[in-house]
Amino acid sequence: MMQQGARNAVRRFSRLAAAAEATAAAAPRMPAFDHVPLPYDGPSAAEIARKRAEFLSPSLFHFYSKPLNIVEGKKQYLYDEQGRRFLDAFAGIATVCCGHSHPEIVDAITAQARRLQHSTVLYLNHAIADFAEALAAKMPGDLKARDFLVLVTSLVPVVFFTNSGTEANELAILMARLYTGSHDIISLRNSYHGNAAGTMGATAQKNWKFNVVQSGVHHAVNPDPYRGAFGSDAEKYVRDVQEIIEFGTTGQVAGFISEAIQGVGGIVELSPGYLPLAYEKVRKAGGLCIADEVQAGFARVGSHFWGFETHGVVPDIVTMAKRAGYLQGIGNGIPLGAVVTTPEIAQVLTRRCYFNTFGGNPFCTAGGLAVLRVLEKERLQENAFIVGSYLKDRLRGLQEKHEIIGDVRGTGFMLGVELVTDRQLKTPAKDEICHAMEHMKDMGVLVGKGGFYGNVFRVTPPLCFTKEDADFFVEVMDIALSKI
Repeated sequence: MMQQGARNAVRRFSRLAAAAEATAAAAPRMPAFDHVPLPYDGPSAAEIARKRAEFLSPSLFHFYSKPLNIVEGKKQYLYDEQGRRFLDAFAGIATVCCGHSHPEIVDAITAQARRLQHSTVLYLNHAIADFAEALAAKMPGDLKARDFLVLVTSLVPVVFFTNSGTEANELAILMARLYTGSHDIISLRNSYHGNAAGTMGATAQKNWKFNVVQSGVHHAVNPDPYRGAFGSDAEKYVRDVQEIIEFGTTGQVAGFISEAIQGVGGIVELSPGYLPLAYEKVRKAGGLCIADEVQAGFARVGSHFWGFETHGVVPDIVTMAKRAGYLQGIGNGIPLGAVVTTPEIAQVLTRRCYFNTFGGNPFCTAGGLAVLRVLEKERLQENAFIVGSYLKDRLRGLQEKHEIIGDVRGTGFMLGVELVTDRQLKTPAKDEICHAMEHMKDMGVLVGKGGFYGNVFRVTPPLCFTKEDADFFVEVMDIALSKI
């Protein structure tokens, strides 16, 4: 009887899900997907919203006039409390690289949780060592000692695990300052690197900065090909880096931190040739080069595993994870971050005791290793390149049709669509993008937005996104833009 009741509940829930999807009948047809979500008997969206308003920080915000209650995910799809399916083109803010609830990743973390969830790095455990070895193997072969560094026997990159991108970037900045003996850090305007003391200083958007002491950081002119003063002229942009060194510091700097593609800043690609020139200037001033791979890393750009590789550079320190409070592709949604560098740079942390209680715990590192295995097994980097290129071409087709699209940019599954009310003046279409997002949600598509003005669609789906998904996404965006 109990089994029969459960089957009836599943059938009722399936009917509700089908009815919910039927409400979007006027929209393009979503690709078929063989998955029935579990029945949901939890609190309603209204009840959750009430509790959230009463018990959670007022700093939290949400998308949509009527926020969604997402209760289940499978691959590139999410389900609300009514069982309605949504195509996820945001991936938890560019975090879920292998798809939601991937069975191999779920199996890895549940098996580890059954055996040992957490102890401490003061004891030995194979999970952290296995993942560190696999992660180091993903680094370029020449992420190693340079002629201005102290040479050591081992040239294998070493890893320090953290819980978030903010922690990873804080540690990278600290290591650069300790290693060089200098304090000055150079970052780019429009960048986002976190919201703690050091990383808030490196972040260069007022939207994300509080009025607290943020010392020792200089913000160089952003080499933005679309909105930048010099277009795509990398040499003109890099002059500002040189002038900061000459007129804003002692002539010696601790380091330079940048994203390969600015995520929070609106999927802004750096001018071609800029990073090699900037790295050269910084290294001549004694500084280390830090690649913030929190969003662009882990195969998302498609053509390469790491975003910095698309610029033909090799950094001294690489950070990965996700902005504070979120997680990146390194863990497919698990709280996991990392700093990878050379042994000689890592040596500076031995001068004092540096410790992270949860960084690299067995639960998270078992999941991280499973992510790397799934990325390779399912060739998700290749899929990001092929389908991402196809999607970008289709979005450029929309740009020809809709005057409101000022720019389409990015690579792989890290794409940006900037909306403007005037292409000549590049006036940000702040209200219009919110209306378009509402229309897209009503038709079954979830997408992010960002940029300094909040007028850029951030298209960062799970890497299992298909061409059929891309077609559906573009058709929905086309209709949504036609309505505003």
